[in-house]
Amino acid sequence: MSIVTPLTKLLGIRVPIVQGGMQWVGVPRLAAAVSEAGGLGILTALTQPSPDALRAAIRETRKLTSKPFGVNITLLPTINPPDYEGYARAAVEEGVRIFETAGNNPGPLIKFFKGNNCIVIHKCTTIRHAKSAERMGVDILSIDGFECAGHPGEEDIGGLVLLARAAQEVKIPYIASGGIADARGIAAALALGAALGTRFMCTVESPIHQNIKDKIIASTERDTIHIFRTLHNTARVYKNKVAMEVVEIERRPGGAQFSDIQHLVSGARGRLVYEKGDPDYGIWSAGVAVGLINDNPTCHELIYRLEKEVVGLVGELGRKAKL
Repeated sequence: MSIVTPLTKLLGIRVPIVQGGMQWVGVPRLAAAVSEAGGLGILTALTQPSPDALRAAIRETRKLTSKPFGVNITLLPTINPPDYEGYARAAVEEGVRIFETAGNNPGPLIKFFKGNNCIVIHKCTTIRHAKSAERMGVDILSIDGFECAGHPGEEDIGGLVLLARAAQEVKIPYIASGGIADARGIAAALALGAALGTRFMCTVESPIHQNIKDKIIASTERDTIHIFRTLHNTARVYKNKVAMEVVEIERRPGGAQFSDIQHLVSGARGRLVYEKGDPDYGIWSAGVAVGLINDNPTCHELIYRLEKEVVGLVGELGRKAKL
């Protein structure tokens, strides 16, 4: 039995599994390994310091796999935005034809990609945003439930309900994202597909320090926390000393300004967590799926194992349904 879905047909992949875009993690070695194993690997554009560096990363990925892979471009709320247009143009000129967009006001990027015959996946956390992206012409939606790492939005809707509402409201394929890290989660989302972010952090090809992988393996679903709630920019991160300090500052009478916590949540500190292996040095994203992760396989081992287990689960469900 093979796993064929609208997602596998549209993206030209064997298994309906997409590696979520993760800053500092979505690098050529990981993206290529996921694609080579049959899923869709994703390079994270903003992991690269410039559009030219992204070009080099795309070329490096192509040396490692001949399979399809994509590029994530996340539009961040920032005073000095990156050169989004430059990243997008560089990737298209390098022949990338699958893109994942996320964040604020993706309309111009989506228009550019569709004008260049690209497939666009857009990540969203609400049904109204999903319907808006559908009207803009995206091909696939990534529906992020409250369980996801990073930014789950401000409405706190769990994936089970959010995905059921998406089935009612949207007509294009969508990926289930957030809280999925094992075969049962993929089987539950099998009608379309599943995006795995946190799970791919804990693979041999993931570029993060082994100490952080070990920390993920040792963690439970209770080991994440939300920050930025009072700033209306909620993010789910690993519950470490820095995250708890941020939450305490946010709970002060009168609340907090971003300037009060900026020194704690800088991206540079988060990157050093992955590079140096100190889990308490800075903020790093993690979803509740950490509670489902208990080993550090290669991407090939992980995807083939998940594929086998999903097929078995679906067959078992089919047999039970006939009883």
